[in-house]
Amino acid sequence: MNKYLQDLIKLSKFDKAISMFEPKIENEKAKLATFIETAESIKKSINDIYLEIDEIKSKRTKNNIHLAELKSKLEDIAKKNKDIQTEKELKALQLEEEIAKEQISFANEEIERLDTLASAKEETLKELQENLAEEEESIKDIQLAVDNTIEEINKERNVVYQERSELLEKFDNKILTFYEKIKRWAKDSAVVPVKKQACYGCYMKINDKTYAEVIKSEEIINCPHCGRILYKEDETEEA
Repeated sequence: MNKYLQDLIKLSKFDKAISMFEPKIENEKAKLATFIETAESIKKSINDIYLEIDEIKSKRTKNNIHLAELKSKLEDIAKKNKDIQTEKELKALQLEEEIAKEQISFANEEIERLDTLASAKEETLKELQENLAEEEESIKDIQLAVDNTIEEINKERNVVYQERSELLEKFDNKILTFYEKIKRWAKDSAVVPVKKQACYGCYMKINDKTYAEVIKSEEIINCPHCGRILYKEDETEEA
């Protein structure tokens, strides 16, 4: 195989490998982000529950104040009973007492309802806090695993960068410029194999003459359709 073509294939494979490192790192970070997002969602739910509990407590306090006022009112009514002089005054006072007692009953029911609701919210809060603790523990484990994986990816990337750099030191400048021009638009598919007599960049079939030249590998051959650099994989690589 033409030496320059061999170098181009190596360089292309290095570039493909390099372009895959960042997605791998982002994929690892995404694993962690999913758990962090879940934890943040639980934290928001916990904060919402705290606000709801505070609101319930505020309503209960108001009902207690109102209840105290109503009890005080009943005491006043009881005192007024001693000074009643007419039937009309008696009926009015009895009506006032009846309304106050109904309001007391309603206030007690409302306090009981709020207590039940607060108890349910407290139970939900406890569950959420337990879930958050578990999620944060998982985050610690995943953070460690992700950090280790990213460290390994970076080591691997550094090796590829080093090997690419060593290759470029011996690279022909004209061939490199030629490659870079194609790479600007073809990205990581500037150098592609021919399989089943088709360019694996544009997937168009190449003619017999071009295919024969690719098989010989004596020259750098471009795809007549897309312009990518072609090469024939050996049987093991193709398989």
